[in-house]
Amino acid sequence: MARPPKLKIENVLQSGKTYNVDPAMFEAMKAAMMKVIPASPPGLTPAEIQKAVLPHLPQDLFPGGEKAGWWMKAVQLDQEAKGVLARSPKGPVRVWRQ
Repeated sequence: MARPPKLKIENVLQSGKTYNVDPAMFEAMKAAMMKVIPASPPGLTPAEIQKAVLPHLPQDLFPGGEKAGWWMKAVQLDQEAKGVLARSPKGPVRVWRQ
């Protein structure tokens, strides 16, 4: 059985660099994050996002929330690079949808 092609993602902290990731994992986390991240400041901290997405993740991809933290951060940084998410200018980091 052929594996689906990888998805190229960006990292706002590493301009011009891309990473190849599993599209199903990425899209599932992205969908969950867009459900919980508010559309205006002050937004949520990464820890708050990670906790809030858990009920929205498919258990076949994220059994018991496994690897959710890594995927949440990957989606956050990619979506910031694409201008979908904004970050607070000063710490602590807080994120909201643009």
